[in-house]
Amino acid sequence: MPSSAPTFAELLAGCDHSAVHLEMRDAYAPTERFEAWRRGERSNWADRASWWDSYLQMIADTVGRGVVLRRARVVSEPVTEYIRWEHYVTRELAEAGEDVRWLPRRATTDLSLPGNDFWLFDNRLARVHHFDGDGAVVDDEFTEDPALIKHLSDAFEAVWERAVPHDRFTV
Repeated sequence: MPSSAPTFAELLAGCDHSAVHLEMRDAYAPTERFEAWRRGERSNWADRASWWDSYLQMIADTVGRGVVLRRARVVSEPVTEYIRWEHYVTRELAEAGEDVRWLPRRATTDLSLPGNDFWLFDNRLARVHHFDGDGAVVDDEFTEDPALIKHLSDAFEAVWERAVPHDRFTV
């Protein structure tokens, strides 16, 4: 990514109304947190200081400014181990104020979805993620193209409308 590309913090700071994120992979590159979870380590939800971090604070601050943050995840069923972990840690995002929903992939056949995950900021700027086969981000593409923004927004809203709120989705 070129050095002139805005950071995620800058993108959220520039948001006035909304930021939405569509995720469509069943696994992403493993992280240490995922590996720890696989070993049986769990968050102590009663001890917020043990799991709250600067990312979650940034989300909470953004929501506190009145920006609506929504994330929709399209998942295959039965879900992968990675998605089971994501479902588990989504509690953090919810506590920070992000609204998360889940949609089984089988319910998307008639939808026109993009081939890549993305963030859409105020329906004016998109950050499209390009991954390698193992789920690691190769690069991000930024666009303000009105036709593409409309397509991404329409895709997100179509998924959102059908998706199940996090607290009602079981894995």
